Amino acid sequence: MKKVVLGFSGGLDTSYCVKYLTEEKGYEVHSVIVNTGGFSEEELEEIEKRAYSLGVKSHKAVNAIHSYYDGVIKYLIFGNVLKNNTYPLSVSAERMSQALAIAEYVQEVGADAVAHGSTGAGNDQVRFDMVFHIMIPGVEIITPIRDMKLSREEEIAFLKAKGVQMNFDKAMYSINKGMWGTSVGGKETLSSNGMLPEAAWPTQLTKQGEEQVKLIFEKGELTGINDKKFGHPSEAIQYLQTIAGGYAIGRDIHVGDTIIGIKGRVGFEAAAPMVIIKAHHALEKHVLTKWQLSWKDQLAQFYGNWLHEGQIMDPVMRDIEAFLQNTQENVSGEVFVTLMPYRFQVTGIESPYDLMSSKFGKYGEMNSGWSGEDVRGFSKIFGNQTMIWHQIKNSI
Repeated sequence: MKKVVLGFSGGLDTSYCVKYLTEEKGYEVHSVIVNTGGFSEEELEEIEKRAYSLGVKSHKAVNAIHSYYDGVIKYLIFGNVLKNNTYPLSVSAERMSQALAIAEYVQEVGADAVAHGSTGAGNDQVRFDMVFHIMIPGVEIITPIRDMKLSREEEIAFLKAKGVQMNFDKAMYSINKGMWGTSVGGKETLSSNGMLPEAAWPTQLTKQGEEQVKLIFEKGELTGINDKKFGHPSEAIQYLQTIAGGYAIGRDIHVGDTIIGIKGRVGFEAAAPMVIIKAHHALEKHVLTKWQLSWKDQLAQFYGNWLHEGQIMDPVMRDIEAFLQNTQENVSGEVFVTLMPYRFQVTGIESPYDLMSSKFGKYGEMNSGWSGEDVRGFSKIFGNQTMIWHQIKNSI
């Protein structure tokens, strides 16, 4: 009997894959879930039970939280990466860590094939396939949902016919949960107009009023929240999520271009990621020079786009990561944020590297580093070439 390793989340698509591969195709299925911070121990246990109830031969949970942060999230924070100025790459970022871990498990099991539950319309199919082609060349890639062009309704009907019991109403929404946010796809996101209903959001509003929170950064990495310090930044991210998540912060709809050329919409909630990115960016605006900020923006935008398209293994990504790492040398300090229902406000920063120092002058009020005559001469020289251009143009 041929062995296949299936990337398993316990959702509708991968549940379908288990029944289809075991009962329709006769494969020995070994499921694996790669935890990138979106699952509790209880949830992982429930997913394992579901996998075995569906008929897998074996199931494994891989803890990739630290490696996910160290290899991906850290650089998204350094670059303040938001796809289309909106989306913190909640799913696309974690897919790289998951694909690499699945490829390693294929080698460990000695499987003949690898399978995933991607459809034929999104980005994940390309992300997974590319990593598998690079890491486990020659291993067959099986994608039942994509190959048979199945709708969610057809998957549900198939599973019901097989006697599978699960919350099919909840299955009407595709939810991908991770440390760097949760995506939510459903009927409302399939067209260009429509917002997800309140019940579709995994994290509900449970807090009212305002709450002040202090984020502590050391060389660009979040190491403390309020008076609490953490051994690894991933722990700080998860802790902040427990604070900010109850305010239903970071909900939005992302509209983007897929790798295969079509546009798509997806809902997401990312309380901790959005607060961290905006807080980190606020700190950078105080401690970096304008040209550091300018070049960071350009390289970070490319980095985010290339990561989104599954190109994490391109060596140019290591080059950009080295640049981003170097820019964080002085990005240390405290950032103060006010949390409120559905929104937040960065109120200020404190840092020994703050370039907005009063001893060099106050913007719009006074200066102590130059005279009015200095500025008069500087202004004339600074615009000299443009002045020459206009004078020659007007004389012809």
